Amino acid sequence: MAVQEKVSLDVALLSHSGMVRPHNEDSVFADPDSGLVVLADGMGGYNAGEVASGIAVSVVSGGLLPELRSGREFSKVDVQTGLTHAALLLQQQIAAANKGIYEAAQTRPECAGMGTTIVAAVFHGNRVSIGHIGDSRCYRLRGEKFEQLTHDHSLLQEQIDSGQLTPEQAKYSLNKNLVTRALGIEAIVPADIAEYRLEADDVYLLCSDGLTDMVESSVVHNILTAQHADLTKAAAELVDLANSNGGRDNISVILVRILEDFAVPTGWFARLKAWFR
Repeated sequence: MAVQEKVSLDVALLSHSGMVRPHNEDSVFADPDSGLVVLADGMGGYNAGEVASGIAVSVVSGGLLPELRSGREFSKVDVQTGLTHAALLLQQQIAAANKGIYEAAQTRPECAGMGTTIVAAVFHGNRVSIGHIGDSRCYRLRGEKFEQLTHDHSLLQEQIDSGQLTPEQAKYSLNKNLVTRALGIEAIVPADIAEYRLEADDVYLLCSDGLTDMVESSVVHNILTAQHADLTKAAAELVDLANSNGGRDNISVILVRILEDFAVPTGWFARLKAWFR
């Protein structure tokens, strides 16, 4: 039987309603022992956004946790897709969440038109599998380099990609919150899936646009660098700064730091084993 590929993680999460919205329609979840983190930013009238994000987090975590705790090996790569088994499971559960939200929106009048973004990550072996829909993001701090790993599904991002707007002009756009892809809006909504190798001391930030609309990425970079060893303090500082800058939306952050070192295999047997992983 394969040995479960656990990763030692330091995790902090924080969600706040902000300074303007009457309630919080974001949902967050983290299970460090299983290597799973999920963040969703709901949208819709009344409390429907809260319902949508809640369904997303509940379905994805509920579907993945039993698998991740089963002891199976998830870093094996599927030949047809080129994705690990962890990534395929994540893809399946995001699709299941979309189905659940879409059906609820069709059958419950008070939830008509509801939807949610999602960004989720599974840390396994020496890899992370990331799935996302919408404009909630995942960033990585590695050494001095801070980069956005996800690509927004938004009108603003499309305008930047097509050259209609520069990134500087986009800061002042009125279209910041118009997503072009969201869970629950259509019967089938594909998630973007990406995978990366982990390194010790990597810090991953999952966040809703309530943070990125209020705090420049360079400032986020500086905070994560300064508070690298204290993720709880870093999360609080990020949320406090977003609120002090206006807090126009709900703000959610999940921070994950990789605690272990992934040594290069030595010896012919270890190298052979690594080759076939």
